[in-house]
Amino acid sequence: MELGEQIKKYRAKANLSQEELADRIFVSRQTISNWENDKNYPDIKSIVLMSEVFQVSLDNLIKGDIERMKKEIDTREYARFQKDSTVFTVLFMAMLILPVPLIMLLKWFGLALYVCLFGFGMYYALRVEKYKRKYDIQTYKEIFAFIDGKSLNEIEKAREEGKRPYQKALLTAGSAALAVIIALIMMAAIKSFL
Repeated sequence: MELGEQIKKYRAKANLSQEELADRIFVSRQTISNWENDKNYPDIKSIVLMSEVFQVSLDNLIKGDIERMKKEIDTREYARFQKDSTVFTVLFMAMLILPVPLIMLLKWFGLALYVCLFGFGMYYALRVEKYKRKYDIQTYKEIFAFIDGKSLNEIEKAREEGKRPYQKALLTAGSAALAVIIALIMMAAIKSFL
């Protein structure tokens, strides 16, 4: 429920007109009307005064808006995570494919471009890792559930936590092998360049 609807509901319950409520919380009648029609929101002081006038807790007065704001924030977080993950994936693929062509075609300028590409890739990798730490998502199943806006139940969460050590070991070994392959390709490209 919107805060404006809450104000209107509690005002009617207290048998107060907009004018009477405005007098009690030191604002104009038009301000009350704007709040009730969701044209703007009251400040903290006014919310506290209304909770006293209506004799309800702050939580009850603004609860509907808090739930809506949480959902809105979560939706934005999911969207940012998806965007950052997509950008990181594209940059990672570019880092795998582009080192040799860039260096062969553009020489030192190509190497500089590749270093910039690598820097951007690492920046987005750190952003994705920040989301993973914040929401305690490590395994692929947890990541896909997060992207879909879902969460795992307790049993699924326990199973995924059991997989984490194995996935970390495989990820470490795979990353090391990939780093060696990229280093070898880069060394061959630099030797042919010089």
